[in-house]
Order: sequence, then C-alpha cells, then structure tokens
Amino acid sequence: MAKEGITPRAKDYAQWYLDIVRGADLADYAEVVRGCIVFKPTGYALWEAIQRGLDERIKASGHVNAYFPLLIPKSFLMKEAEHVEGFAPEVAEVTRAGGQELSEPYVIRPTSETIIGYFYSKWVRSWRDLPLLINQWANVMRWEMRTRPFLRTTEFLWQEGHTVHVDHDDAERETLMILNDVYADFAEKDMALPVLRGIKTEKEKFAGALRSYAIEVMTQDGRALQAGTSHNLGQNFAKAFEITYADKNNQVQHAWTTSWGVSTRLIGATIMGHSDDDGLVLPPRLAPIQVVIVPIYKNDVEKATVLDAIDKITAEWRGKIRFYLDARDHLTPGFKFNEWELKGVPLRMEVGPKDVQKESVALAPRIVLEGSVPEGKKPKSFVPQAGLTEHVSNLMDRIQHGLYERALKFREAHTFQANNYDELKGQVDAGFVRCWWAGSRADEEKIQDETKATIRVLPIDQPGGKGKCVYTGKEAHTIAVFARAY
Repeated sequence: MAKEGITPRAKDYAQWYLDIVRGADLADYAEVVRGCIVFKPTGYALWEAIQRGLDERIKASGHVNAYFPLLIPKSFLMKEAEHVEGFAPEVAEVTRAGGQELSEPYVIRPTSETIIGYFYSKWVRSWRDLPLLINQWANVMRWEMRTRPFLRTTEFLWQEGHTVHVDHDDAERETLMILNDVYADFAEKDMALPVLRGIKTEKEKFAGALRSYAIEVMTQDGRALQAGTSHNLGQNFAKAFEITYADKNNQVQHAWTTSWGVSTRLIGATIMGHSDDDGLVLPPRLAPIQVVIVPIYKNDVEKATVLDAIDKITAEWRGKIRFYLDARDHLTPGFKFNEWELKGVPLRMEVGPKDVQKESVALAPRIVLEGSVPEGKKPKSFVPQAGLTEHVSNLMDRIQHGLYERALKFREAHTFQANNYDELKGQVDAGFVRCWWAGSRADEEKIQDETKATIRVLPIDQPGGKGKCVYTGKEAHTIAVFARAY
C-alpha cells in the first residue's frame, strides 16, 4: 500500500513521480516563468552532492573549470549548419536591451560549443597548447513544450566539458574516457544505477557531432533515460570557428574537439531508479542526510539524558557521516519516522531512555536489505553503541550495494531479445529490447512512428557474430537496444 499522498507506481507512474518530487520537498513549479522549476533546499542539496562526485572525477582526469557567457551572438549559432538546425526550435532570443533594439540578437545558450569555440580559436596557437581541457558548470535554456521536473525543463543546470586535441584518436580517447571513467563510474558507484553504454545512431546523435556516445538508465516503468552524453565533434566546430594550431612541423592544422555533459536529469534518474510507493529512496553516497536521529523521551529529564547520549555517540561522526538530529518537540516520533521515510534518508537511528541504559540504539534502514527481515516487514535492529560508527558505515555500504543490485536485477528482468519485428513491437512496452540491426535512418523513423521506441544505443560491448536484422531481414553484425524513452 502506498503512503498517503503518493500515487502507487502501478496505478499512474507519471503521477507517482510528481508526488515524490512534491512530497520529498525537492522542487516547486515556477509557474510565473514558463517551463521552469524552483529547486527547494533538499533538491538543490542533492544536486550539490551530484556536482561534488562528478567534479572530483572531472578534475582528477586533468580538466579545469571555467565559465563562459550566458548570451551568445546569434551569428555564432549559425556557423555550424547541422548544429543550428538541431537547436533552432529550442532557442530563446534576446532582441532588446537597455531600452533599444540590439543590432544583433543574442541567444540564451542551449549549449556552449559555439561561444567556447570562438574563444578557443583565440587561445590555441601551437600543438604545445593541446590538449585543452576545460569544463563549465552552468545553466542552459531550451524552449520545451512538455516539461517534467528535473527530467525536462526550459531552464536546467548542468556541466559541459569542451576540449581540443591534436588528432582524431586523442579526441576519441577523451570522449570514451569521459563516458566510462567519469559518467558511468559516477552513475554506478555513487547513484547505484547500472548503465548501458553505447554509441548513438546517426538519427540520435548530437547536432554537429562526428560521433555521440551515451549512458542509458532503465527507470522502473521499463523506459530509458539518457543520463549522460559524450561527443567526438571531429573537426566540424574547429573549421566553423577556425580553431587551428601549428603542428611539430610548423604546419597549420585544424584541431579536433569534444563536448560532453550531464544535467539535473540525474536527480530524476535517481528518483525513478530507486524510489518506491513510500516515497523517495536515496543511495547513501548521494544523500544530503545519511542518518536521521530521532530522540524519544517523555519529559525534560529523559530529554536531557537522551540528547547527551546522542551527542557522545555522534562526536566522532562529523566529517565521516552526514547526520541530522530531529529534536522538534512539537512532532511525535511516528510523524518524524513517516516524514524522513518519505524524504528518502537511507538510515534512521532512534535513541530513547532504555537505549541509553542498555548502551544501544535502534537502526532502521530505508530499504529492506536482502535476508535482513521477513518479506513485507519493516527492517529495524538494536545494536550496541560500542563500535557504532563502523557499524553504520558498513550498513551504508550494504544499502548502497543493495540498491545497485536491486536496480540491476530489475533491468535484467526487463531486457528482452527480439528476433523479428512483431517480437520487438510486443516487448518494447515492458523494457529494453536487444536485437540485430542493419536498418537505415528511415527505418528507425518508421519504427519510432509505429512504436514510439528509438534505438537508445548500439552497445559498446558487441557480442560479435551476425544475425538477421529485426526490421529489414538483412544480414546484420550489430546489436541495437530499442526502448521508449523520457
């Protein structure tokens, strides 16, 4: 049975998602600004945790952060034909400022390849300047007609990396390194979500890219969510913006560039990948609050005793475990239990007078860990205060691992093999469909029109061998994964 105020997933998955966002106090609609949301403190704290995990990986791989203007001259966007065509419907323009018409409109960045390309053309002169590895944390705007908090909004927050290289191979290494060592590593280790890694088809690739790669997450309704992309841009933007360098023979060459990004969509992926009918579920590595402590007492004497014990218990937690003491006197313990369960805190700790006497605490994980309690029961255990820090840390690791394994099992149970088009059509409502593929872009478009499914990726790990294309019947050497997507 779902918690009051939460629509069961099985009844209306879309409404369930919105109920989680509202009930866990993550965001509010900015109804006065079309298609935008307000990140409430809990939602923004979750984004900050995502930023920290990604920023550490980005910097560890040799990149540095910078910041470029929000407004881009419209003429810049027009320089790369495929790029402008791809983004034209989503662009917002500024035509007046300072009380007068601008001589040239600005566009509010939908992405920054063009303006960054302009500055890179000024900064790069020699092969000694390369590779140039810069990342930007920023906001962007894309004029969306159908919005959903975190997943698709007119304005959203993200990071976008933009790099310059001497040749194709170095750019390709960068593109794949970001995909695997930054994005996939973060999603699987910190978000506890297994990802499918692969290359996008020509139909689905980034506008202006030579080649696009992506990680895809399966949500609990069996759909795909593109969680991150990494693009080898070839020399397209280098030629459009004259990003050139003198090589070791002093010959002028066009550089090779990449771009890559993830956004606040990762918050949506976390919600859709882990949460349940009782509310939000957060992996410990991302959770702004890892342990909520609920003191239990009946009078001021018990209150002083319990709070003093809690202070001693948590003295060594600072800097190790993110905890919050819920000492609100006007609310009952039961109300607090319900609230923090809805908000997805991974672990609840209860301390009452009897616990103080026994030198123990009660611990209640947000999820049922495999084998911990009978199915359908809420997990709760009493553990000694001695060695509690290590016990809590180990329990966090078990919760993190348990969430990953649960998501992986779900994906495996909802991934199917199609040998013909009828099987593809029959399975795509339920999850990912793997099949042999040798079709054209026009074939992809026909399948999308008929099924609302797209090729999410051509997986990097291909099985080898050959088979019969699921749509054309031709000999095929590539496996594709179809799914309906957000």
